[in-house]
Formats: sequence, structure tokens, C-alpha cells
Amino acid sequence: MAAADSPSAALRRRDLCSRGIRLAGKMRADVVDLLDIYVEQQGLDASASVAAVEGVPLAAVERWDEQTGTQRLLENLAAYRAFRALLAQMLEEQREQLGEADAGLGRALAAVLLQVSAFTYHLEELLRLESRGIPGEEGDGPPPPPRLSLFEQKLRGLGVLRELAQWAVRSARDLRQLAKPGSATGTAPGLAESP
Repeated sequence: MAAADSPSAALRRRDLCSRGIRLAGKMRADVVDLLDIYVEQQGLDASASVAAVEGVPLAAVERWDEQTGTQRLLENLAAYRAFRALLAQMLEEQREQLGEADAGLGRALAAVLLQVSAFTYHLEELLRLESRGIPGEEGDGPPPPPRLSLFEQKLRGLGVLRELAQWAVRSARDLRQLAKPGSATGTAPGLAESP
């Protein structure tokens, strides 16, 4: 019996998934709170339409029910690595723009960045448990974006936070799917199992 299929590994996987679901829920709540602060501090309209942000993977996925557990974990890992880089960039830009004038927004951004980093590590731990290699990070994150105006930076930040909130929801669904008894990471779940 492979290590990933042993009863102790199955219990460990369920425990990691349960903790991951709680982390994703807390992260989503904090991102929603941060969105409110961000919109207010940046002088944006909460209903502003934002185009897809370059470098941000979309949480929506076609044929979610056909993905294997491993595919789910790998897509989540890639997404949170991208968010980690984007949030670090947002934090740097915020400090350049406002300095210490708005420490509250900076603290909130830093707290969410820390949660994203912790969740990234959590996903890597799940992949290790499944005896999957952890894909390396390409370079130090996405290439620096083209120089944006201050307003464009604000809109990009809004888009990043909105998509991160959606990813937190998707991650909880993915982890619930992975935690189901008999769920194997290498096989696609049945068609009846959809979010």
C-alpha cells in the first residue's frame, strides 16, 4: 500500500484539509474586510468594474468536477504564489504612495500577505503528503508590470483583492473535495461531485 493511501496518511490529509478550509475561510473574511478599507482609503467606488489583472489567475474554472485532487492543489499553489508576489508589490506601492499616513491599510495588507504565505506553505505540505513533487517557483514571481498610473495601480489592487476573495472560496471547495473519504488525488472525481 502506498504511503499516500495508508490510513494514517488519509487521516493526516483530512486534518490538513480541515485546517486549510478554516484558513481559507479566515483569509476570505479578512480579504473582504481589507477590500472595504482599500476601497475607502483609495477613494474608489466599491462597484467599480475592473478588467482581468495580468498575472492573476482566475478562480473560475471550466469542468471543475473533472479535475483531479492533484490538479486542484497545483492550481491553488500557483495562484497563491502569484498572490504573494502581487500583494508584496501592492504593499510596497502603498508605502511609497502614503508612507506612514495610513498605517492601517499597510497593516491589513501585510496581515493578508502573511495569511497567503501561510496558505501557500499549507498547500505545499499537502502536496508533500501526497508524495508529489513541489513545483519550483519561476524566478522571484511575475515580471514587474509596466509602469502604471496611480489610478491604474489602485484599480489593479482592487482586482487582485477581489480575485483573492474568490480564490479563498474555491480553495475551500477544493479542499472539501480532497477531504472526502476515498478521494484520491490522482483520479478525477465523479461527475456528480461539483461545487
